[in-house]
Amino acid sequence: MTVFDLNQLQTFLAVADARHFTAAGAALGISQSTVSQHIRRLEAACGRQLFERDTHTVVLTADGTVLAELARDIVGLSRQAADYFTDSAPRGRVRLGVSDDLTLTRLADLLRDVGRANPTLSVELTVGLTSLLYQKLDAGRLDLVFAKRQPGDDRGILIHRERLAWLAHRELALGADEAVPLVLYPTSSITSTLAMEALNGARRPWFVACSSETLAGLRAGAQAGLGVMAQSPLLMRAPGSDLVEVDGRAALPPLGEVEFVVLGRSRRLQGAPAALADLIIKKGPGLWA
Repeated sequence: MTVFDLNQLQTFLAVADARHFTAAGAALGISQSTVSQHIRRLEAACGRQLFERDTHTVVLTADGTVLAELARDIVGLSRQAADYFTDSAPRGRVRLGVSDDLTLTRLADLLRDVGRANPTLSVELTVGLTSLLYQKLDAGRLDLVFAKRQPGDDRGILIHRERLAWLAHRELALGADEAVPLVLYPTSSITSTLAMEALNGARRPWFVACSSETLAGLRAGAQAGLGVMAQSPLLMRAPGSDLVEVDGRAALPPLGEVEFVVLGRSRRLQGAPAALADLIIKKGPGLWA
């Protein structure tokens, strides 16, 4: 089996690009005689002539053209391997869970920063309900979660506090004594729980007018004028949004704030999850800007 010498392949590519032995040697910092020696040995290893050459020109043969394509791949992969094993940057895969409402923020900018800061890091992104993300984290199916803090759970590092708002289509009219038509998640969620607790505490009647497992579905229901939802004010800034904050005439109770945190499977993170968590801690507060 023929084994190609990497130095000879690099010299071969330099000659192919420069079309001149002396220029190739100058580019590599080696003598012309060494260039000639490398090419002779490579041709002997291949059993083929790689260049047509005379006193003035150096041109690849058909076999040389084929080898040039293969050699670029071989040399490129060798450099990638060298970069990987000499680089101290975190690498590997991080399974990141992000709550649905964070997609309303500048999350894409954060992910772009992750790629620039750690090009060898692979992020497997899961977007969903906070309660389900916590379940996946505790079951070992996620490495890191960036989401709202669950009531009674003190884990995580605080990134941002956000005031929730009652949102509805701008033409929806709701009187102070009317039952509130709610648009909410059908399963347990932090925002839905806060909405129901606030209304129950104020002894305000309510009913489920529309439900969806996704924030996009809730937004569609509210945009259609089906009811009111307790969500981030950022929804009002979404392209094409007709959502507004319900005015005081509806006499809806205040909702308070939610906290966004980043947490991992243990309080002491290491490796790639730790690097990603550090970036979220640093850049996360700017997502709401």
